[in-house]
Amino acid sequence: MKFISWNIDSINAAVEHKSERGEMTWATLQAIAAAKPAVLAIQETKLKPAGLTKKQAATFDDLFPGYYRYLNYSTERMGYSGTMMLSQTEPISVETPIIGAPGTMDTEGRIITLEFADYYVTTVYTPNSGRDLDRLADREAWDVAFSTYLQALDAKKPVIVSGDFNVAHQEIDLKNPKSNHRSAGFTDEERAKFTDLLEAGFTDIFRTLNPAATDVYTWWAQIVKTSKINNSGWRIDYYLASDRLTPQITDFAVIDTGARQDHAPISIELS
Repeated sequence: MKFISWNIDSINAAVEHKSERGEMTWATLQAIAAAKPAVLAIQETKLKPAGLTKKQAATFDDLFPGYYRYLNYSTERMGYSGTMMLSQTEPISVETPIIGAPGTMDTEGRIITLEFADYYVTTVYTPNSGRDLDRLADREAWDVAFSTYLQALDAKKPVIVSGDFNVAHQEIDLKNPKSNHRSAGFTDEERAKFTDLLEAGFTDIFRTLNPAATDVYTWWAQIVKTSKINNSGWRIDYYLASDRLTPQITDFAVIDTGARQDHAPISIELS
């Protein structure tokens, strides 16, 4: 059973595909649809609070016929943040939780959780700490609140959680660790909070299956034209699972997006 997760960086850009990058985004979305995942998690939808337009909804109906679809929107900023999940099976319940995060983070559409008979499937779009780390303290509070939320789910049944966590955990998770030491996504504080999350009972699926792998990334900066060409990337998109569920996960892959920079989709196989 395949699960796929992707920070799409605007559903509208994919559906309209009026630029070269939009065409690449559209091609990636079509490839995901062809893979027919059991659950697809999408982050950074950038939808308005009214939700999908008629054209966007029709497009997803065509690409993912028969799927159940769930969205969480930002009510604070138009066309910002947001998450979506599509599932072949109707879940027992759906939650867009309030986790007690600081500021407006709880109303930025960042989490969706689907409950199934044997496990939860959650997606998250973790807040960025900001170019000048002006949001780092709030980000640390988010990390604690989200970890507490996942642990509460895990106490009931195992959890699979995916998304853009906006952190490269180890030095081997980005191309240039020394020059990025105090960059958002690679501060000591963010990395320590990610360690705390893993130690609370969760497994980083990629790193468990590939303990020494280097030069495997999920994000390449758009503002650096050669980032993808030189594979100067970061691994900031993850699939985590409750430790007791990990033996059932047999594969992890980064889906090729060709020349497209920004995030690449990731997938796992659950036996």
